Formats: sequence, structure tokens, C-alpha cells
Amino acid sequence: MDERRSKQRLDVSLSAMWDGSTEAHSPQITNLSEGGCYLDSVGAVRRGEIVGFRVLLPDEDWLYLEGEVRHHSAEGFGVQFVDLNDEQTEKLKWLMSLAKESAAEGQPMSV
Repeated sequence: MDERRSKQRLDVSLSAMWDGSTEAHSPQITNLSEGGCYLDSVGAVRRGEIVGFRVLLPDEDWLYLEGEVRHHSAEGFGVQFVDLNDEQTEKLKWLMSLAKESAAEGQPMSV
């Protein structure tokens, strides 16, 4: 598979919440970049669908993000972030800097 991502992805273990069409889900985000992330979740999604979800931050605040589903499988789905405002962008950059520090220490960031 060709690598099409333009932003570095980092391994993480972040708690998240998203509401599917029929029920709420509590996936783990297992990798993250400034452009998107992967959510381990059994919830049904469609390629091209826009999903909104919240990510638990290390300071116990929640970051709301929206992303377009780019690929999915029975184990989860990957999204490309869409329409980030300035506050979301800054919080995401802060989260990425923490994830990079954890990666430098040889372990994924976990919240």
C-alpha cells in the first residue's frame, strides 16, 4: 500500500466518544497526526461520512473534532480532520507535541 499521508502519525492510546447512527461508542484512538487519526471501534461507518467525536485530553478536558471517514474495517476506521477552527488546531498541536515527547521516551502517549 502506498503511503499517502503528508503528516507524521504517532502511536497513542486516547479515550474518545462518538455517537453512531444507532448508539454511542467509546473507541480508542490508536494513532494521531495533525491531519487525522484512527479509531478502534466496532461502530458502523461509511467511507466519505463525516463523524464528530470527542477526545479525552491529558488535562481531562475534551476536544471535539470532526473527520471524514477515509477507510474502515471491522476493527475501526481512519478519518481525515475537516473544518478545524483555531482552538481545535492549537489543542491538536499541543496534543501532538505531548505524543512526540512520549514517542521519544519509547512509549505511546496514553490518556
